[in-house]
Amino acid sequence: MPSPVGLTGLCFLHQLPATSYTVLEKKNVISKLGDNATLSCIFNKNNLELKNLRLYWQIADDSYQEKCSVVHILMSGQEDNRNQCIRFKDRTQLFWDRLEHGDFSLLLLNVSQSDRNTYKCIVQNTTEYSKVIYQAEVVLSLAVSYSQPILSGPIRNSDSTGEEVTFNCRSGNGYPKPNVYWINKVNNSRLSPSETIISHDNGTFNVFSTLKVKATSNMQIECSIENEMLKENLSANYTQQKKSNGSASERDEKPEKKGRGAQAAGIIGIVFVIGLLTGLICWLWRRRSSNLVKCSAPGHVSFGFLFLCLSFTGSNFWM
Repeated sequence: MPSPVGLTGLCFLHQLPATSYTVLEKKNVISKLGDNATLSCIFNKNNLELKNLRLYWQIADDSYQEKCSVVHILMSGQEDNRNQCIRFKDRTQLFWDRLEHGDFSLLLLNVSQSDRNTYKCIVQNTTEYSKVIYQAEVVLSLAVSYSQPILSGPIRNSDSTGEEVTFNCRSGNGYPKPNVYWINKVNNSRLSPSETIISHDNGTFNVFSTLKVKATSNMQIECSIENEMLKENLSANYTQQKKSNGSASERDEKPEKKGRGAQAAGIIGIVFVIGLLTGLICWLWRRRSSNLVKCSAPGHVSFGFLFLCLSFTGSNFWM
């Protein structure tokens, strides 16, 4: 077990005010869920003897006064985490190659929602008596990128100008709560959403926003989801091209008519070629066998020859 002095010092340090010789530095760290976060604590002094130092990392939030607040402890150059909070077990690491140079930063692994706290780093010198030589406070904030927003807009008729139309924009699985912007890209003006619903689920936020506007002939609408903490801005766009009155339906009808005409011409061409080839084959056959058989000869005419003759008759019809 740690010495009584160590434990007493830990309880005392939890509420130790800044003194004239130790300035409490305050820092902010932003981490994404699941990432590793470095809680910075750097005392600008080299050649420190670790055997004469105590390092305490603890949660500084007032709400943790009645709960376990020990994050990591280094005493006389040795880690002593017997009183470490169980949720930090195997999740904290010091940078051993930097300690003698005054870098007492702590690496927190696999950051979760419950790690969003204020942490305090306290360094004591125990050469003669325990005294604080450095302390820092680190605020760990968490952030999660939002998914690419999906924007759905109206399916318009050419005569719907002036009617009220609805746009929907959704994104999710982000943190913290986002800012949602609707922008008219024609003049870059802000539009006011009709409704924005932000729900909190499993530690992250989902957003669904609705915009209702009067339709124009050339609508260009953008939905933007901003994560201020990560300085991320994701957007989706909707563009409705302007159509000339009456011209769209005419352009749609002409290709259909042309397609039908081409199909009919193709069928006629195929029938003509088949009839021409059939007639030519029948003529050649008759020429070679004119002394042996005639189309009208009964009894011994083959079915194939009869088919050719009939085809020849058909080809005369088409020709």
